[in-house]
Amino acid sequence: METVKVDLGQRSYPIYIATDSLAKLGEMLKLYKAGKRFVVITNTIVDRHYGEKVLASLHAAKLTAGKIVVADGERHKNLRTLERIAGEMLQWGGDRQTVVIALGGGVIGDLAGFVAATFMRGIAFVQVPTTLLAQVDASIGGKVGINHPLGKNMLGAFHQPRLVWIDTATLQTLPRREIICGLAEIVKHALIRDPAYFAFLETNLDKLLQRDHGALNQAIHRSCEIKAAIVAKDERESDQRELLNFGHTVAHALEAATNYRRLRHGEAVLLGMIAEAYLSREADLLAGDTFTRIENFLKRFPLNVKLDSINISLVEQSMSFDKKVKDGQIRLVLLRGLGEAVVTANWPAAALPPALEYALHCFHQE
Repeated sequence: METVKVDLGQRSYPIYIATDSLAKLGEMLKLYKAGKRFVVITNTIVDRHYGEKVLASLHAAKLTAGKIVVADGERHKNLRTLERIAGEMLQWGGDRQTVVIALGGGVIGDLAGFVAATFMRGIAFVQVPTTLLAQVDASIGGKVGINHPLGKNMLGAFHQPRLVWIDTATLQTLPRREIICGLAEIVKHALIRDPAYFAFLETNLDKLLQRDHGALNQAIHRSCEIKAAIVAKDERESDQRELLNFGHTVAHALEAATNYRRLRHGEAVLLGMIAEAYLSREADLLAGDTFTRIENFLKRFPLNVKLDSINISLVEQSMSFDKKVKDGQIRLVLLRGLGEAVVTANWPAAALPPALEYALHCFHQE
């Protein structure tokens, strides 16, 4: 088992990375003294694969545990679902000593984490991410929240988990589309922080898409290190942590403009990274040959999503609700080179429509 520490003083916690480890979760929670009463929050798809396995692990450790299952999908990450979960927890007997276990991908992590942040003014929770995207990004750092019709994650909090438990075996049940989504966040880490990591991804992309165990484990560990280091320096996103939003201003706008139904988050991030790299070049921050290298790499991803009918004007409008907007100005994370990013409001607005058009038409379809 590998361990990465998120160093936040009294709120520090470990990220455990292992294979075939879900059955040991209860034992670890008991050893870690994380609590005695747990409620597992998951979705219908993850529940079929792992819900009973996790409950059995908790019961084997003589821990009290219940389970709440919600519908799958970003569009269910809303106030209605939050209210339903809170009601079921109260009926189950949840109290301030109850610990939430978020079992699933990024949507479940955000939703269950926000339940924990708000239930009885805040209770503990544990992240058990089952998708690649959640394992390398969404489960780390304590950003939790739900969506509003006008924007993604507009209602949220910073609420750190007690620990993150990553079982890489869960990746074998993922559709290829979800592997691609996770790889998008992995690429983001490399582009903003580590040129050598980007070179590794260029060389090993085919292996990663084929779920090669060694390549995936190496990527998961490195991405967890990068995310943990950034969060440790800037927990509440006042400075460096904003860099983790590279590709995300456009991505969140794309998701909102398509009513969270057409694009997976990681797919939107791939599109957002192309668009924001394009804007980096147009802002004279990113050299043309570096843009070409990034572009050629990202275009190797098979993005099998219908994109031609997305309303560009609606995407632009949705960007105005981004959380990085300051004094009415949209601030973007742009690249100055491989491994170097900057947050700026100084970018050419006239280049946004062509950047979005380019991003929506540059990926090949399978």
